[in-house]
Amino acid sequence: MQRIESHASRGGVQEVWQHGSATLDCAMRFGIYLPPQARERACPVLYWLSGLTCTEQNFITKAGAQQFAAEHGLIVVAPDTSPRGDAVADADGYDLGKGAGFYVDATQAPWAAHYRMHDYVANELPALVEAHFPANEARAISGHSMGGHGALVLALRHPGRYRSVSAFAPIVAPSRVPWGEKALAAYLGDDRRAWQAWDACALIAAATERLPLLVDQGGADEFLATQLRPELLEQACREAGHPLTLRRQPGYDHSYYFIASFLGDHFAHHARALGLRAA
Repeated sequence: MQRIESHASRGGVQEVWQHGSATLDCAMRFGIYLPPQARERACPVLYWLSGLTCTEQNFITKAGAQQFAAEHGLIVVAPDTSPRGDAVADADGYDLGKGAGFYVDATQAPWAAHYRMHDYVANELPALVEAHFPANEARAISGHSMGGHGALVLALRHPGRYRSVSAFAPIVAPSRVPWGEKALAAYLGDDRRAWQAWDACALIAAATERLPLLVDQGGADEFLATQLRPELLEQACREAGHPLTLRRQPGYDHSYYFIASFLGDHFAHHARALGLRAA
């Protein structure tokens, strides 16, 4: 592991680390914020998954998360959104390949050699964090857009792994919207039955854990009607009796202005589930 950035922030430190990933077979970077409480005790970890085109930098520089992490005593880990490097397959456009890993484990060539972001976030990354930083085994997960999809799917596929989950403008039904259809067909093949294991709305019906979902969606989001379709998540949760708080925020778009406006509520949601009290 190599630390490549370190910045004092809100009494703690915002760092960026690079390491060789066995899961992805490439070098990966992740941002980690260590709150001031981490100098005295092991702290729970919130994993943040970013959206299309992002790296580990977008969230740590734009969201203002350090303020809330320091307030609650939460370590925040923000990985990159896909494998990287010259040997890693890529595609034209922003919605497939590098920057668009979709947090699935690819089965199709040429993607299967590196694109295993689900396995990386679920297993390799937390093992690394808990081995090298003052982190305990209490985890929460959140994300935005493609990363919101990833957060929901990770929580639903791994009952008991996370104490809480939330999302901003998530792609809730990737098997039924253009972004998801393109990515899932490339990474998983054309059998749509295989896609259901990576679709939050499909997973809700068979969920064995009823972890409450907190979702914020901007009413002025340009992708609302075509790519995000939160009404599908509402329907799936209603039919399954799964707890969902879906907050539609009038006037807000898909940007980090939206995320920064409501991120404090999400941190409070996770802190309550993790048994933390604000400083």
